[in-house]
Amino acid sequence: MKSRTIKVDYLARVEGEGALYVKIKNTTVVDVKLKIFEPPRFFEAFLRGRAFTEAPDITARICGICPIAYQMSAVHAMEDALGVVVDGQLRALRRLIYCGEWIESHSLHVYMLHAPDFLGYESAIHMARDYPEIVQRGLQLKKVGNEIVTHLGGREIHPINVRVGGFYKVPTKQELKPLAERLKWARNAAFETVRWTATLPFPEFEQDYEFVALQHPEEYPFNEGRLVSNKGLDIAIRNYDDYFVEEHVPHSNALHSVLKEQGSDNLTGRPYLVGPLARYNLNFHRLSPLAQDAARSAGLSPVCRNPFQSIIVRSVEILYACDEALRIIQEYEPPEKPAVEVQPRAATGYGCTEAPRGILYHRYRIDDDGTILDAKIVPPTSQNQKIIERDLYQFVSKNIELPKQKLTQQCEQTIRNYDPCISCATHFLKLNIEQE
Repeated sequence: MKSRTIKVDYLARVEGEGALYVKIKNTTVVDVKLKIFEPPRFFEAFLRGRAFTEAPDITARICGICPIAYQMSAVHAMEDALGVVVDGQLRALRRLIYCGEWIESHSLHVYMLHAPDFLGYESAIHMARDYPEIVQRGLQLKKVGNEIVTHLGGREIHPINVRVGGFYKVPTKQELKPLAERLKWARNAAFETVRWTATLPFPEFEQDYEFVALQHPEEYPFNEGRLVSNKGLDIAIRNYDDYFVEEHVPHSNALHSVLKEQGSDNLTGRPYLVGPLARYNLNFHRLSPLAQDAARSAGLSPVCRNPFQSIIVRSVEILYACDEALRIIQEYEPPEKPAVEVQPRAATGYGCTEAPRGILYHRYRIDDDGTILDAKIVPPTSQNQKIIERDLYQFVSKNIELPKQKLTQQCEQTIRNYDPCISCATHFLKLNIEQE
């Protein structure tokens, strides 16, 4: 019996520390493991005993790339618990800061992390030798996203201006004007990004996913909506725990999430996909006309099942975010107050928003004084892990005759399709010590 093993001890161009293990016997894949060995973070434990007002600032520290997603899921969950509704211009400003995060995070992934795979470069630095203008365009796009987050969040990394009920300070119309000028350039650059990514070489690899994303009756989703899938799921956010379950697996410090088979806590439930591809397939009709036209011009139909083409879909979402940010700024009128008043009470609150990598679920239980008694956070990468391993199994099985080096490179590229944020996903395995 002939066997071979593909091992990548340290995955490059992903956030956090992970490894890949694939075992092949003869011409059959017998084992696939995405190993996440990033140290545990303990954020859910840190939150216990803290005031409900601290959750946005504490959870923002979970991720340096998508802190807004953590803040938004936290404030929506707290407001759900406290019966608070944030609407009007404050709600619009929340969409605007989310646009900033999508622009900076997606630009980082498209240009710096994923594009080198398609063009055969070790990194974006190596790619810049032959494509300096393209790499510079990516860096400038990312900078525009960071500027939006800085304007509204107080700083670009771990912003500090988001609070339960709104913001600590809101901008004037004059303060947003420079952003509008930058966004007009960014919108054109994003359109060029869609055209450019559509020219990259894509492996033929379509999969029958169960896409899961938020869906809003009027908008492409950021902060609100129902959780839906293309295979029948349609639930309110507060019912998340009734339909999704997480499990520990021996080879990963990150939990694996699956859709429960109804009526059972069976952990062999259905894997599902979250992220840009899921949002796009479930919400294409809510994209702006400009983003829809760009997608069609790039050869994408409203349904895309090739995960390698997620780089085009991310580019379409950059374009949408630029378009949406400009609309919000043009219609902006400063609200009378930067936040609505909130009063603590004993309750449980639920929040789910669309981080760049997919749905990010928060649940908090607080007491009469607003002290956090319990917290649960489910990041997108945890939810995608099972589907990443399934895709690796399918991809290796289909391309098993490739030389080992080529197959290894394409396995890494397959993982990077999901832009995994390993640090966000890391939890800790339960430790059992047996002593005689």
